[in-house]
Amino acid sequence: MKVKVIGAGLAGCEAAMQLAQRGFSVELYEMKPNKYSPAHKYEGFAELVCSNSLKSARVDSACGLLKEEMRRLGSVICAAAEKTSVPAGGALAVNRTAFSDEVTRVVRSHPKITVKYEEVTEFPDKNAIICTGPLTSDGLADKIRGRCGDYLSFYDAAAPIVTAESIDFSIAFEQSRYDHGGADYVNCPMNREEYEIFYNSLVNAETAPLHEFDVPSEAKGLKVYEGCMPVEVLAKRGYDSVRYGCMKPVGLTDPRTGTRPFAAVQLRKENAEGTLYNIVGFQTNLKFGEQKRVFSLIPGLANAEFARYGVMHRNTFLNSPRLLDEHFMLKGSENVFFGGQITGVEGYVESAASGIMAGRALADILDGKEPLTFPGTTMLGALSDYVAHAWECNFQPMGSNMGILPPLDEEFRGKDGKQRKYAALAERALGDLDKALKR
Repeated sequence: MKVKVIGAGLAGCEAAMQLAQRGFSVELYEMKPNKYSPAHKYEGFAELVCSNSLKSARVDSACGLLKEEMRRLGSVICAAAEKTSVPAGGALAVNRTAFSDEVTRVVRSHPKITVKYEEVTEFPDKNAIICTGPLTSDGLADKIRGRCGDYLSFYDAAAPIVTAESIDFSIAFEQSRYDHGGADYVNCPMNREEYEIFYNSLVNAETAPLHEFDVPSEAKGLKVYEGCMPVEVLAKRGYDSVRYGCMKPVGLTDPRTGTRPFAAVQLRKENAEGTLYNIVGFQTNLKFGEQKRVFSLIPGLANAEFARYGVMHRNTFLNSPRLLDEHFMLKGSENVFFGGQITGVEGYVESAASGIMAGRALADILDGKEPLTFPGTTMLGALSDYVAHAWECNFQPMGSNMGILPPLDEEFRGKDGKQRKYAALAERALGDLDKALKR
């Protein structure tokens, strides 16, 4: 039986290898070198565009844990990264060209994989995995939109996300404006002095450079979210611009003073469990280090742990909670899956991980088996659960982070409390993964 994998990026290569290793004949479609996206330059597979880093190598870190889970599933990306690694302290970094060449060599040499160098512009009817990435070509993107409706977005304007446990609730308080609808928001109040310090830091912070293809333009057919203006751009319109916008304090009462704050930053739950909170209205193009510095000036967020920084860039991605199940299969389709950043995972390693999960699930189905649902205590399971079940109305791409894992019963105190907690989360995850794989 032949299956199609569209796109030879990190996710596509992982998906193709998972299927081929199970004995299925795979047609792997790649439009390079005949056609390149605006970001890609090298003709090899699994091209790393923005960085050569695959993040932390430590198993007691979110991305390190994810990579270890992937290794246990036979990841071609992890194997190639280790073979082509370069010194990078505690991170796994690679020689980008050597990495791409190694992945290309391994994938192309597999006897069950046939590479077809051509652009796909039609939506597959069955037994396929679409791994075309955040810069999916216009022809196929139009067909995906035709199938998925308005649930395909073309511009990622996302606010930062912080972990609930890192919010200082001796300062922050729960309240909806005018007490309408229950305590659905966490509010970080500011007095005038605090606002002035924050405002001056915000308008003078350093922004990240945008590529030409990142800039939204209706002429290019990019769909821009309403109200997606970066908070730093809004702030530069005047001293009170954000205080009458995303930081308006009306309808709120600071329980410490019994009065309305001068300004307020609101946080909204990012997931049903309430372990992650979105900084409302703070979509931004500030550099990540600047986001950490400036947003930590918000009262209640001095020690905030950022599960995701704000981003603004071209990013083709699905509203996956409406469209995909926990195996990355399009609901109502005949075994058509998605993999990679188009699913709403964020990051190179996460993209590759989704390809592994989609490839394994399709192989299971074609073998007449029930696909493995990864335990929610694993990073693989937590990511796939987020993609399938995050709140539909506010879905934004997510990378691996410890905040999406279910909490432990034990409390970890002291200077090394976080490190010991992360080590315990990793130990639980790998133990649960090993049990699940023995089924």
